[in-house]
Amino acid sequence: MRTLAVVKPDELDWAALAAELDEYGCALTPRLLTPDQCRELAALYDEPRHFRATIDMARYRFGAGQYRYFRYPLPEPVAALRAAFYPHLLPIARDWAARLGHPAPWPDDLEEWLARCHDAGQTRPTPILLRYGPGDWNALHRDLYGDLVFPLQVVFGLDTDYTGGEFLLVEQRPRAQSRGTATALKQGHALIFTTRDRPVRSSRGWSAAPVRHGVSTVRTGRRHTLGLVFHDAT
Repeated sequence: MRTLAVVKPDELDWAALAAELDEYGCALTPRLLTPDQCRELAALYDEPRHFRATIDMARYRFGAGQYRYFRYPLPEPVAALRAAFYPHLLPIARDWAARLGHPAPWPDDLEEWLARCHDAGQTRPTPILLRYGPGDWNALHRDLYGDLVFPLQVVFGLDTDYTGGEFLLVEQRPRAQSRGTATALKQGHALIFTTRDRPVRSSRGWSAAPVRHGVSTVRTGRRHTLGLVFHDAT
């Protein structure tokens, strides 16, 4: 499988994406994967050898539906996408940390960052495939798997034959009501979004606005997505 055949992350307008992330906490890319590539990625779900764990969301009251965590070594397309996005997300992560006065522990190289995660006991891979059917949904949550966290992540839409299932982002704004954003995730497109919080202007400068994400109820069809998290889990 050849990845990134339509548009490569290097070719994206990262200034525009960064501005959209600043405005909404998420940013939608142009199509990055072909329909064939999306189908091949979705088909991995039925090959258990690629995965270390399967989570039934209803069992844990996370919603309804199922997802699977990949095992190392990651399938080549998944590893390639993770590596291709990291250097472009890194300047945004560092800029956000600077605004908030937070440490920015992320090195230039993804493998070095993952090695630091592993040294801290976060050794389990976090990229996932998610599968939803009619009536399935994902509760609002944050993907925090240890003390070392990368503040941005990416999800790819892999299907077209479903209704509902919008990606939801809910931001708790300082001294104000929460703000919600819903995005229809088209096949082959990627949504970049904040993992935990993001900087927002306040009367005292910059504040960290906590953000959670989820998926609205799928009404018809089947929805697969590929999720890329850039820190590993304990």
